[in-house]
Amino acid sequence: MGVTVLPSRSSALLLVLAVALAGLGAAGCSTADAKRDAEVEPSGLGKEVTVPISASITTLVQPGAEPRSVLHPAYDTDQTQQVTLRTDHHIEQQLNDQAVRDFSPPAVTIPLTAQVSRDGVDLTLGTATSPDPALAQQLQSADGSHAAFAISDAGAITALRLAPKPATPDAARAALEQAFYQAVYQSIAFPVEPVGEGAIWKVRQRVSSGFPLDQVTTATLTRRDGNLLTIQLEVTQKPISTVWNLPNSAGSLDIVDYLMYGSGTITVDLGLPLPVSGSVTVGGRQVYRDPRTSVSLAQNISTQVQWGN
Repeated sequence: MGVTVLPSRSSALLLVLAVALAGLGAAGCSTADAKRDAEVEPSGLGKEVTVPISASITTLVQPGAEPRSVLHPAYDTDQTQQVTLRTDHHIEQQLNDQAVRDFSPPAVTIPLTAQVSRDGVDLTLGTATSPDPALAQQLQSADGSHAAFAISDAGAITALRLAPKPATPDAARAALEQAFYQAVYQSIAFPVEPVGEGAIWKVRQRVSSGFPLDQVTTATLTRRDGNLLTIQLEVTQKPISTVWNLPNSAGSLDIVDYLMYGSGTITVDLGLPLPVSGSVTVGGRQVYRDPRTSVSLAQNISTQVQWGN
């Protein structure tokens, strides 16, 4: 299984976008309504949630050098894996020619213990931390929370279940949910054909960012040492439509410009369910315009996902 970065729009991004447009009367909704809608995206707080992950199509570009074999994950149900997930999301926003404002949420670091079961991968969260003191304090209540993945034979994540402890405050729940979305929404499936070092394959997947995106991840197997694989990733995202229909009939925005690109390298072990180490960053620029008011909204966004000890 490969590393994952979230292409879907975060609740924080929905909030700053909706509030900014509502403040200028551009989106046709109130600031209070926009904030309320954003705070329950993507799953609604205060309950366990299971999220299906859209299907992906894997295409082999070149098989690489001999010797070749099928990259088939073989997890040991008696073995646990401990790894740390860190996500860092950066958002800068500008309305027309106004000053650029930074709406970046705090980074989150989550120690994870993974256990393979018949139904997938069960995760137990350790004490998550954040450089933001208030969020760091709230995250302590989530120690011992659970999550789970359903994984296909090709290593792709097909569903995500999140179950924060009931005492976890809403802000901490939202931060944990967003971190997992950033980490697992786009999983790297392996090709069904035998491959060797130098193999290249593409994974195409339709993802949601408030509007549908066509995401293509190009994976290159740069090194193999037994079950240990080093994989270079390149990610591109393009909107399928030129219009973003805002939630709750709040109007629409023209997508004037949308360029998102990412790259990184991860190390995975075919015997373990989570990446061993690595980092992938996806970022770019997005420009939207309200067709009724000609208000322009530009956003510079980057998301980094790191795996390690």
